[in-house]
Amino acid sequence: MTGKNRKSSSFQIKDCALASMATGLRAQNLKELKKNISEVESESLYYHFWAGLLQPRLGDPEYNNDFASWVRHTLHDKVLAERLGMIDPTEHPDLEELRERLIDILEERLDEVEYLSWCKIDEQFHFITSQIVIFDTENEIRKPAELTEIIPNMTSGSIFYHFIDSRRRTYGNIDDFSTWLYGFDGEFKDLIYQLSSIDPFFSSLTELRNQISEITNDYFRK
Repeated sequence: MTGKNRKSSSFQIKDCALASMATGLRAQNLKELKKNISEVESESLYYHFWAGLLQPRLGDPEYNNDFASWVRHTLHDKVLAERLGMIDPTEHPDLEELRERLIDILEERLDEVEYLSWCKIDEQFHFITSQIVIFDTENEIRKPAELTEIIPNMTSGSIFYHFIDSRRRTYGNIDDFSTWLYGFDGEFKDLIYQLSSIDPFFSSLTELRNQISEITNDYFRK
């Protein structure tokens, strides 16, 4: 689609949910965790890093992915948990590179420990996968300035879909708002730059919505 045509098109607001499914893979120690991470479908990695935003789970908020939380609270390996907890999936262009990063960290830790810690059968790590379900809200944004009114009222699912899941669908791994704004022939490049400064992984969806809202409000106020 050309810039001219994109400029005349509106932004269609979607909502979403994650439908989770068991993979059948489980881990009782680090070796099994590493083996299954190397074999499980990529959507499972996506689930264990991102689903907690849409489906809040009980656990230590210090850790932003399920692997780090399980290692800390079940295997009681604080060193490894901290290493896994520092992983920011947005720094990896795709899930396969994220998989490689996980495997490298686990291999390094396996070389360091003399004995493997095993968990109880009922405390095993269960690999879950997910499928995103998309809903059409029938709402749209016709002009960029309307972002200031629309974003504060967007659901958490809409924020997730347009600012997080979009990075798997867009050229350059960017959010849907920026992709749309690019169609205005450079008019909103400063706003796009400011949106790119937001790291969506270390914030709740409410915090993320507030950050986007604050940036757009400040931009159009000026």
